[in-house]
Amino acid sequence: MTAPTARSGSHGVEELLANVPHGETPDLSGGYPRLEESRIRSLETLGECRPTSRGEVLIAEGEPETIFYVVLSGRVAVVEAFGCTDQRVARVHGSGRFLGELGVLTGQVAFFTSVVVDLGEALAIPTDRLRAYAAADPAFGDQVLRAYLIRRSLALGEGIGFRIVGSRYSAGTRKLREFAARNRLPHRFVDLETDPSAERLLRELGVGPEETPVVLYQNRLLRNPSIAELAAMFGLRELDAKEEVCDLVIVGAGPAGLAAAVYGASEGLDTGVLEAIAAGGQAARTSRIENYLGFPAGISGGELAERAALQAEKFGARRTVPAEVVGLEQRDGEYALRLADGGEVLGRSVIVATGVRVRRLPVPRMEEFEDTCVYYAATPIEAQQCVGHPVVVVGGGNSAGQAAVFLADHAAEVHLVVREPRLDEQMSRYLADRIIRDPRIQVLLHTEVRELQGENGRLEAVVVEDTATGERQRLPARDLMVFIGGDPCTSWLPESVALDSGGYILTGSAAGRARAAEETNGRAPAFLETTLPGVFAAGDVRSGSIKRVASSVGEGAMAVRLVHEHLATTR
Repeated sequence: MTAPTARSGSHGVEELLANVPHGETPDLSGGYPRLEESRIRSLETLGECRPTSRGEVLIAEGEPETIFYVVLSGRVAVVEAFGCTDQRVARVHGSGRFLGELGVLTGQVAFFTSVVVDLGEALAIPTDRLRAYAAADPAFGDQVLRAYLIRRSLALGEGIGFRIVGSRYSAGTRKLREFAARNRLPHRFVDLETDPSAERLLRELGVGPEETPVVLYQNRLLRNPSIAELAAMFGLRELDAKEEVCDLVIVGAGPAGLAAAVYGASEGLDTGVLEAIAAGGQAARTSRIENYLGFPAGISGGELAERAALQAEKFGARRTVPAEVVGLEQRDGEYALRLADGGEVLGRSVIVATGVRVRRLPVPRMEEFEDTCVYYAATPIEAQQCVGHPVVVVGGGNSAGQAAVFLADHAAEVHLVVREPRLDEQMSRYLADRIIRDPRIQVLLHTEVRELQGENGRLEAVVVEDTATGERQRLPARDLMVFIGGDPCTSWLPESVALDSGGYILTGSAAGRARAAEETNGRAPAFLETTLPGVFAAGDVRSGSIKRVASSVGEGAMAVRLVHEHLATTR
């Protein structure tokens, strides 16, 4: 993959630079801080100061971010789709600001190109030195991390980044958008249904509508790519199936799995994480978590997951997405995890943190609308779909409540359909009170969905029934958000792993009783250990778990301690 440069004839570079706005992008959110002079002088010992020329590319879209740049003088533009006909300036930075995005810390490729607008000077620091400096100076490290996280959130919210071109009513487009959103990959959706530039763009590319969706990134065009192709392009597949045996393999990267990855890797275990879709699990589908310790103002589930994944990677944990595990086999004192793509990963111990799979509404015609108008998350991507349209949210728990509050800022109207007789029966009291006071949200208690109406995969209305009176009403709806719990992801486990009547994994004394029914010797399972020695369960997938982010994190950490004890007895 070759990065475009201003000096190699990129499309309209001079015209682009000539139209860059005067000044720089305001720092309204903390994502573009200006470094103090004393900090810059300290950083100068790590790299070199060098002159920059107009049109020079400092960071190229699609290439790893190996240099941390501080602008000493002049201005630098951050450009989306650089070198293409629809290139545009996203940000402008001036003296004292640093460039780049999360790739500086993770090694991920750049999503944007940074181009010099005015003659000036820049401080260039190799990223390995920058990371070491940040680790030794936590205040600076926090400043950089916070800025990069905010930049990522802004890019996601504004819809800038690589482009996904397709129809909003296409199942293939929906899968790509959801994968990008849940992995917090900055992207712009070009909708064939509503965007006037879409048809022109497809003609320029020589792509017919039947070949969509397509992904445009740097100088690459992917026709109807798979999720695996998209993940590989952005460096999300770090753990290769090979003969090497990991000390610990974690299946699932929700709060429990990410906590286990942080503690396992930080304590010296060779740790691998396999995740089918994206880091964060159910928590990442939540627009805001307000009752997690240490975040009094709340934090989005996606950002919490992103922070945890960065922390795990910092300690050396290797994460691969997508990596769907379809089988577990005990082999010569080790465990082989079979992947859906035919690969295999070996581990001396395993933590199952697969959580739950979202539960579907059992109503007629659900399959007709599910790939286009039904959602199981409330992130900025879903919000973009709902702007100016009526939305129905189904569920009585915190996830449904947070979704209703979040979407009220975007949708024309929000109906919250709750089957319980009281809003706070399953929902935290603080959130129920907030919803009751919000005039933009209409709450329908003791009510259930009975029918979906619409044509050609386009939802028009949701018919609901009051279970107390039997009365039905038709709610206009362009999109349907469903948060009605989930079922444990345990179908891939062998029969030797005992489950309870609901399909959740038995651990500790309950696993011991299940094992005793089949064998009379062997040690009792540890607290989080399953009926297979060295295989542990943590988080929502475990029978008897609390089903809260904080408890899942705690179980992930505890499981690692038990892994150490297991490995000590087998080496």
